[in-house]
Amino acid sequence: MSDTLTAATGISSSMIEKFAQEFGAMPANRIRMNAIAKNGINSVATNREALIDMQFTFSTEIETGPVTNQKQSGRCWMFAGLNTIRHDMAKTNNLKPFELSQCYQMFWDKFEKANYFLERVLDTLEEETDSRVVQWLLQAPLNDGGQWDMFVNLVDKYGVVPQYVMPETFHSSASRQMNQILTQKLRSHASVLRLSFQTGTAVAELRQKKEQMLGEFYRMLCYFLGTPPTKFDFEYRDKDEKFHRDADLSPQEFLRKYASTDLHEYVSVINAPTSDKPFNQTYTVKYLGNVEGGRIVRYLNVDIETFKNLALAQLSDGEPVWFGCDVGKMMDGEGGILDTAVFDYEGALDVRFEMTKAERLDYGESLMTHAMVFTGVNVVDGRANRWKVENSWGKERGSEGFFVMSDKWFDEYMYQIVVNRKYLSAELAEILNQEPTVLNPWDPMGSLA
Repeated sequence: MSDTLTAATGISSSMIEKFAQEFGAMPANRIRMNAIAKNGINSVATNREALIDMQFTFSTEIETGPVTNQKQSGRCWMFAGLNTIRHDMAKTNNLKPFELSQCYQMFWDKFEKANYFLERVLDTLEEETDSRVVQWLLQAPLNDGGQWDMFVNLVDKYGVVPQYVMPETFHSSASRQMNQILTQKLRSHASVLRLSFQTGTAVAELRQKKEQMLGEFYRMLCYFLGTPPTKFDFEYRDKDEKFHRDADLSPQEFLRKYASTDLHEYVSVINAPTSDKPFNQTYTVKYLGNVEGGRIVRYLNVDIETFKNLALAQLSDGEPVWFGCDVGKMMDGEGGILDTAVFDYEGALDVRFEMTKAERLDYGESLMTHAMVFTGVNVVDGRANRWKVENSWGKERGSEGFFVMSDKWFDEYMYQIVVNRKYLSAELAEILNQEPTVLNPWDPMGSLA
């Protein structure tokens, strides 16, 4: 490299000296430095007015049970989905607050994801190991995350059970080490299948090997999570203190008998304002799923006002809304506040952050990271100004575990809602039936909550 090029592209001592002089010439820089170094950026940037504005009162609120706690696991999408079902069960059957087993759903999700991954390995046997597709598949074959349609697949196939029937275990609540071990095993299986294919083994024989691999995987899951029940007795007292016993139920029978909601009537609606995803079209993501042969992930992309009005319509009818968002952005986790004004980073750091929602998606600055449930909204003159959020991080954070979201935060960091198709206009309902555009596996809308 020439000296001329190095001078033009590298960091020189004169450049550093210039920046240091500019920093020292402004007394406010030293004050900011001392404050941030001692207290942390969030303490310095906290906007007191935003804390006051984000009060936990709402014009519309839905009665719910106590907030659940996913602990050190990434099962938010599962907790959120089960929270919507338990709300329906409690309302329909006059039940006291209770929980459905998240461990039961986790077991079957892991087992189905293992099979789904190995099938994708078989699909891509002729790809080079270092191809982008194969490397994508190997990157995270078995994390805790998921999507609404993946949740529906599990409920369709395996039903649900009360939490006491399959309670939490150490590794359901702290899943990192379990996931590491299970992922190691799946990558090993992928290596065996690919190497066997390269030495001439037929795909039919490889599928026989796959079944043996799944048998071993099932056994490992039992060690970590316990054995999933096939029959159980549902014993409970209702809100009137009347005792009930419903004996010898299967998980599927329990769901059919006690839940009135048809999950197939609910659709995923997104707001992804990037140029490659025009509004009023449907999308799916290649290799995004859990149950082989199950329902595909299908999104209907709409503008932000339509997006918001759909959520508002369902809440106004007394029904909670499952949603996906980028929870880590502009969040006061202790106070339970999601608001674009809660931290004034621009003022504290004397810089500007000017990316649009579309640019944040395009440049990797934001994507869906967490699923929760809307259980209320505050409406002024026909428009929402804050939203009540049921989280799954326990009751110690926020207000007894509930968060409050500003409408501006909704605009910027909300990506997905699940609503009954009856709330769609006739035009959107027709669009939903169209063949979806298939997005690459690494598209930001392929992220898992």
